[in-house]
Amino acid sequence: MQLEQFNYDNKIVRNFGIATIVWGIVGMSVGLLIAMQLIWPELNFMTQYTTFGRVRPVHTNAVIFAFVGNAIFMGVYYSLQRVLKARMFSDVLSKIHFWGWQLIIVAAAITLPLGLTTSHEYAEMEWPVDIGIAVIWVTFGINMFGTIIKRRERHMYVAVWFYIATFVTVAVLHIVNSIQLPVGFWKSYYVYAGVQDALVQWWYGHNAVAFFLTTPFLGMMYYFLPKMANRPVYSYKLSILHFWSLIFIYIWAGPHHLLYTSLPSWVQSLGVVFSIMLIAPSWGGMINGLLTLRGAWDKVRAEPILKFMVVALTCYGMATFEGPMLSLKQVNAIAHFTDWIVAHVHIGALGWNGFMTFAILYWLIPRIYKTELFSKKLANVHFWIGTLGILFYAIPMYWAAVVQGLMWKEFTPEGVLKYPNFLTTTLEILPMHMMRALGGALYLSGVILMTYNLVKTMKSGKLMANEPAEAPALLPVTVSERSSHRRLERKPVLFMVVALVAILIGGIVEMVPTFMIKDNIPTIKSVMPYTALELQGRDLYIKEGCVNCHTQTVRPFRSETARYGEYSKAGEFVYDHPFLWGSKRTGPDLHRIGGKYPNKWHFDHMLDPTITSPGSIMPPYPWLIDQKLDNSTLVAKMNAMRILGVPYSNEDVANAVASAEKQAESIAKDLASTQVEIKSDREIIALIAYLQRLGTDIKAEPKTTEEAVVTEN
Repeated sequence: MQLEQFNYDNKIVRNFGIATIVWGIVGMSVGLLIAMQLIWPELNFMTQYTTFGRVRPVHTNAVIFAFVGNAIFMGVYYSLQRVLKARMFSDVLSKIHFWGWQLIIVAAAITLPLGLTTSHEYAEMEWPVDIGIAVIWVTFGINMFGTIIKRRERHMYVAVWFYIATFVTVAVLHIVNSIQLPVGFWKSYYVYAGVQDALVQWWYGHNAVAFFLTTPFLGMMYYFLPKMANRPVYSYKLSILHFWSLIFIYIWAGPHHLLYTSLPSWVQSLGVVFSIMLIAPSWGGMINGLLTLRGAWDKVRAEPILKFMVVALTCYGMATFEGPMLSLKQVNAIAHFTDWIVAHVHIGALGWNGFMTFAILYWLIPRIYKTELFSKKLANVHFWIGTLGILFYAIPMYWAAVVQGLMWKEFTPEGVLKYPNFLTTTLEILPMHMMRALGGALYLSGVILMTYNLVKTMKSGKLMANEPAEAPALLPVTVSERSSHRRLERKPVLFMVVALVAILIGGIVEMVPTFMIKDNIPTIKSVMPYTALELQGRDLYIKEGCVNCHTQTVRPFRSETARYGEYSKAGEFVYDHPFLWGSKRTGPDLHRIGGKYPNKWHFDHMLDPTITSPGSIMPPYPWLIDQKLDNSTLVAKMNAMRILGVPYSNEDVANAVASAEKQAESIAKDLASTQVEIKSDREIIALIAYLQRLGTDIKAEPKTTEEAVVTEN
């Protein structure tokens, strides 16, 4: 049989590997900064560009798309070439992909601290960056499918299945979630509103975890773990069951992030059911990985790389058990909005994504540099420091969550809230937050140690940029290959189409009725559009990232209605582009804040939160008092809202600036009556207008004694 000679491209693998390390240190350093800001708010250095609200999305996007994203491309470019026995389709596309992705990361790192954000979690970048992401993702897809088509191995190994599903699903998620109406080059409004926007966001948010942080890493697990252990994958049949059940079921589970909200009950129930079902395929993958190590556990004791892989798979198993448990309504009622969610996310990010990335780096770098790892002892030290970091991070967060959940819900024997002041809970968990910061510092120290180890490894060898390889040309189909799944594996385009259909079904079933059937989102006649000034204030609220600490949805629990007021209704959010329900309560819920305090309270609270709330960990916002409100785009904003269905009249739009100025003068006059001299054209005035509007469109009807008793289940 004649062998064809070709070369693997290791340079692109090296480039993504270096980017993984660099952005990992950057993203984790920012994460450590914001963890400490939740203890010492003065660490925002009194500038508007480094507050928790603005920097938190820098951390999440840097870790997800810069650190983990580059790690995915590193692993895919290395493994794809070898399982397909072919060099990447185009070196030019590889370079465009690499440099384009780094440019996107830099754009996000610049725009997010400037407050240029859409506020959608894990998708905060504005529309020009979104377009860039789409272009580079398609570039990656063309390069990947071009390689698959020119392969010399007819059988598509299981890792390739997961890479295909990742590409097609992330493309769908990104496009659907990013449909916005631009107002300017760095400002847009989502076409979805309120409940529908929340459904789209968490359909995206949950499945970004599924198809960006999970499926590509499962593909890499199926390639790298057998290589590291020198053992075959435990079960080919289990991998088939694992793959198809996972991608079909995962896409339905997003609504479990919205339990007890205004989302229609039937959608919430679907999210719960499919979340529970997810345990089976998720653990199927974990078991397939761990059983691949059968007969090789003696190597785990000696090899730090295998230690990292075992802990990564264990964390994957824990996180994918914990997720379905958190989707049970009884558990969700206590855990949601607490630090439990933070711990849950970081078990996956630090343990599953981080440790597998470290294992791959330790295994891959010496091979492409044709040398030995500089120090196995340092890699072992990294493993134990990283493991301690995870434990010091997660355990205090679980502890803090139990304290939060119980304190929020506790009543006295007389039937009143035992801890009516939300800040009491915040101060109670500060020691746990200190331990969390210590855990983050330990984990980051391990990464820095790894960087030193890998740099020394690179210096001791020389990159084999074009690694020689040989393989026979693609052979014709034989009768023995004609099994149903192997036939599908021979047709990558058909495989992609089938995977696309599998992931589209759940989204269509959940979203189409919610958008098309009006009964799912009952309207409320008293709910009116925001005034021009309130709209400006809402945009400032988004700009400052307030949604990262404050929710805007009161759940139908006795503890929440006693603390905040009437529970939230779907019809209250019909003009909210985007929705701002939030996912974590570092501060109290704000949906019923309107009219609760005078204007001066809000002014003082933004000037220095400790004036109104002694001990507060919220940073001050003096720049809002100094900066002039920009009304130059107000008419364009109102017009955009009208296009999206908000019932502004021609007169409303034409008089937008005058109307905003008139309302601002009224608020400034009221502040002047309380000895606060402030010009009416300052940003703080617009923010106060928005906060005073929140939750005031409906009035709760008096309840009978029986109706007032709301159970906690």
